Amino acid sequence: MKIQSGQTLLFIGDSITDAGRKRPVGEGDGLGGGYPSQINALLTATYPERQIRVLNTGISGNRVPDLAGRWQKDVMDLKPDWLSIMIGTNDVWRQFDRPNNPELHVLPDQYETIYRNLLRMTRPSLKGLIMLTPFLVEKNESDAMRMRMIEYGKIVKKLSREFKASFIDTQKLYDDAMKYVEPKVLAGDRVHPSQIGHAVLAKGILKAIDYRV
Repeated sequence: MKIQSGQTLLFIGDSITDAGRKRPVGEGDGLGGGYPSQINALLTATYPERQIRVLNTGISGNRVPDLAGRWQKDVMDLKPDWLSIMIGTNDVWRQFDRPNNPELHVLPDQYETIYRNLLRMTRPSLKGLIMLTPFLVEKNESDAMRMRMIEYGKIVKKLSREFKASFIDTQKLYDDAMKYVEPKVLAGDRVHPSQIGHAVLAKGILKAIDYRV
């Protein structure tokens, strides 16, 4: 496995990452009820001797400008060896659920610029970087919000190549799952995963770090 003994893995993002984690930093039993907790459980059960530290600083409602505002405290000061970032859902969602509040919208150029600046600041100090796309658990490929999520996902893919990160196409992960199960099984509101939906994300991340049972 790529994560070595004594290293720290930090998850940052929005409500999907937050999942009710404790403040100021989620750790141990305070990682929340989502994929960071699932990953921590499997890493600890399989590699207890490695003493891998897992942290969660996701905050519900965050967009990429919100990450920028707290990046020093919630990423840099924690000095992670590995960083996992999943951001963009609210950057897109606000364009659909708050169409009359353009100040809340983060358009593609702004999203890419801010995201790139954060990566430039952080990548040199990391041993590993994992970048996940935003997603919509929706089968209809013509759905406007789904199409917009994919557009932002392409930006994440571009940046992952630029900064030599492990790239996870979460939309594809959910699309593959939806071949066999109904969307509501994965995320009742199309955005916030169920435990099964979180397991889809956890499985993708574990594969990216070469986790083996």
